[in-house]
Amino acid sequence: MTEGVDGLLRDKSRPPGIAPLDGELVERVVALTLETPQQEATHWTVRAMAKVVGIAASSVVKIWHEHGLAPHRWRSFKLSNDKAFAEKLHDVVGLYVSPPAHAIVPSVDEKSQIRALDRTQPGLPLKKGRAGTMTHDYKRHGTTTLFAALNILDGSVIGRNMQRHRHQEFIRFLNAIEAELPKDKAVHVILDNYATHKQPKVRAWLARHPR
Repeated sequence: MTEGVDGLLRDKSRPPGIAPLDGELVERVVALTLETPQQEATHWTVRAMAKVVGIAASSVVKIWHEHGLAPHRWRSFKLSNDKAFAEKLHDVVGLYVSPPAHAIVPSVDEKSQIRALDRTQPGLPLKKGRAGTMTHDYKRHGTTTLFAALNILDGSVIGRNMQRHRHQEFIRFLNAIEAELPKDKAVHVILDNYATHKQPKVRAWLARHPR
């Protein structure tokens, strides 16, 4: 009433909002979240953390969200015992991040034992008031193996389907890659650590194709 319209615009009559959380308190919540819970539990919950720290559960949710924390989720990992792991990691990641000039980098992988399945009876089509249906049982028409080479620069894929997954089929796929890629380019092939890729005949093929 004393300040008129200007006082209304500044909204002095409204009570102050909730004070922001203290920085040290936020750091404590983050530190506790990254440690094993004190109680018998596999991970921290919102209510358990709020009770230990003495803040509202909504505040814990806000802190976790701002710091990208999700204690109920976990990821497993396994350290390699390869003495040259760091060097190999540097080489492979380097090819992905910064492909060399005047070269092509295909990432090669195989998916074996792909089942070709079909239903024992034709499915009934979708119609008004009824969803499409199919039988619960199926028949198997055999298996196939998919070989694929992804060019990490432009996303193009060289793919082949073969009946088996041996070094003979892998060499045939290498021949397909060799035939389809430009002859004036060096080729850096990224492979996983699979026994088929280490066969003496595969090594001999690589020796005959030095590019």
